[in-house]
Amino acid sequence: MKVILAQPRGFCAGVVRAIEIVERALQRFGAPVYVHHEIVHNRHVVEDLRGKGAIFVEDLSEVPEGAHAIFSAHGVGRSVEAAAARRGLQVLDATCPLVSKVHGQGRRHAAEGRTVVLIGHAGHPEVVGTLDQIPGKVVLVQSVDEAEVLDLPADAPLAYVSQTTLSVDDTRRIIDVLRRRFSQLVGPSVGDICYATQNRQNAVRELLARVDLVLVVGSPHSSNSRRLQEIAAESGCPSYLLADGSELRPEWLHGRSAIGLTAGASAPEASVEDVIAALRRLGPMQLETMDGRSERAVFPLPVVLESVA
Repeated sequence: MKVILAQPRGFCAGVVRAIEIVERALQRFGAPVYVHHEIVHNRHVVEDLRGKGAIFVEDLSEVPEGAHAIFSAHGVGRSVEAAAARRGLQVLDATCPLVSKVHGQGRRHAAEGRTVVLIGHAGHPEVVGTLDQIPGKVVLVQSVDEAEVLDLPADAPLAYVSQTTLSVDDTRRIIDVLRRRFSQLVGPSVGDICYATQNRQNAVRELLARVDLVLVVGSPHSSNSRRLQEIAAESGCPSYLLADGSELRPEWLHGRSAIGLTAGASAPEASVEDVIAALRRLGPMQLETMDGRSERAVFPLPVVLESVA
């Protein structure tokens, strides 16, 4: 059995930064520190940080006044920022800089008097935060069908921004519909949305030419992990999403000679190694890593944490 590892896979710079902020905050200030929502969508990461003293909350009312609070990588809205200020919380913002960039783009377009079309999934934490970060009129569009029936004048001044973890192809198709229907539309190129999302999706597409099964390591709550699995499935290749090696099913491998293995941006490499170990237990295995784009992005930490080893 041949197993081919996608490159790149797993943690992106935004996830590395968010996890490091929690770990350094625990070192600098001691336990507990409070994290608004899961820092990233991965139970192994969350459980590890919980074991070190992080407390995860869904509402800031659960955080003692004056305590240290960390905003997750998905970002938060202005109402959450205001609640933190009212409670005198000492906030460390772990929002991915690329999500913050989307917030800034949306605010700029709104200030220009444009209606902002947010391409994303209703209820996702990043979308909830972005909707609340943009003053003015914001319309959520989740699909090509919704873009086709968007009830706005054809010459209305519009701008679009996007959730960073969507399928690049799906996002492009929605933007194409918007461009066809609305003459005064502006927005970033699809490639400018999130380098990590695009790189991991491109790597899966390259894998598909060489394998007859794709395994994606990641959480079912992780939007970017689900997109990787869907890309493979849409091509006709059997694909499965699993959190670690314990979820591997031997029947998935029947009749398969080459397996592609990748991981969502919030999945740790230890989980990938756990899946590899589970595959080895099922029989002889040849492991190789595909050539792929090397990611060198590093996002700076909050100044208060820079000196923490």
